[in-house]
Amino acid sequence: MPGVLEGIRVVDFGRYIAGPWCAGLLGDFGAEVIRVEKVDGGEDRFICKVSEADASGAMFLQVNRNKRCLTLDPRSQEGREVQRRLVATADIVVANMPQRALEMLGIDYDSLSKIKPNIILVSNTCFGPAGPYAQKLGFDGLAQAMCGNMHLTGDPDTSMKSYSPWVDFGTATLCALGAVIALMARHRTGKGQEVQGALLATALMTASPSLIEQAVNRPNRMATGNRGQLNAPSDVFATRDGHIMILVSGGPMYRRWAKLVGELHWLEDERFQTDDSRGEHGEIFSARMADWCAERTTDQALSELEAARVPAGPVYTPQQALEDPQVTEGGFLEDVEYPGAPRMPPLVSTPVRLLGSPGEIRSRAPLLGEHTDEILRELGYSDQDTENLRAARVV
Repeated sequence: MPGVLEGIRVVDFGRYIAGPWCAGLLGDFGAEVIRVEKVDGGEDRFICKVSEADASGAMFLQVNRNKRCLTLDPRSQEGREVQRRLVATADIVVANMPQRALEMLGIDYDSLSKIKPNIILVSNTCFGPAGPYAQKLGFDGLAQAMCGNMHLTGDPDTSMKSYSPWVDFGTATLCALGAVIALMARHRTGKGQEVQGALLATALMTASPSLIEQAVNRPNRMATGNRGQLNAPSDVFATRDGHIMILVSGGPMYRRWAKLVGELHWLEDERFQTDDSRGEHGEIFSARMADWCAERTTDQALSELEAARVPAGPVYTPQQALEDPQVTEGGFLEDVEYPGAPRMPPLVSTPVRLLGSPGEIRSRAPLLGEHTDEILRELGYSDQDTENLRAARVV
């Protein structure tokens, strides 16, 4: 079945996650994506190495599937001409770098639109295109720190960053949405445009409830570890052989929980009548739940909680997450061969399911420069031209 974006060509100048995963999502739904990479390989290719063939890393394999790879140095006159020809064939250009870098490489919107007037540029930066930090460099961790999230994570003495780069992946997803909307707008108007994302905007969006609360009520919340502050019990608890996460929200669920742990009299306690008030007294609920869990194995606790329809789940290591039956049987991962990898890497399949026009992993991430010759051939370069460009390290 052809992808819904079949016929759309995306040129991906992205680095790390926020740009490449945006292009990768478009590729999942059928777009043709060409990754433009440094002649010696981008820095993002080699993080968390899993392949001996070209030292490619885990992150690269996930965000660059369904792409072809063209190596290119656009700083020379010859390289800029290759880039010009490539852009002329594109519908969307993706680049996550500051405006100054876009202009230096000739892939800012003004430069691109002179080559192709209806081009769509998807750009994203750490801090956005305006304001005093617009030209500053930044990564996911800075956005986590500056949105207030890290202050509320960990404990009062130690702010804590998430290990997983949720800001990067969230920004990429929002930019993919923006790209599709821009395509719809172009279909109606015939005009291209620039789609601008920012890591800080994504982080602020995710942290917005706490920011709004702070602006209006000034609660000046402090971190409480894994214990939630807006409902209770909401915490991580030790069982006899592991740890589980439990979260109770809403009156009906709270009543089921109280019956399960034998605290029905708490239903009449004036202190515990709303989620907010229960959250304010979360230490009481966590202490009671800790005692209940300590008497049971993880399996026993989860079984009883499930019977009571109280949400709970085990705290997994990455290996345990890979082995969970919901993960293995739910279609969330797909083993995809990659040269030099000792085992097939399990890539996360398209994370949103469209039953009528699904996304799919059609091909593994490319080796460095794997498709340079064929892409140049499509752009009108002869084999001898390509050899000359390679000898000059343009490609």
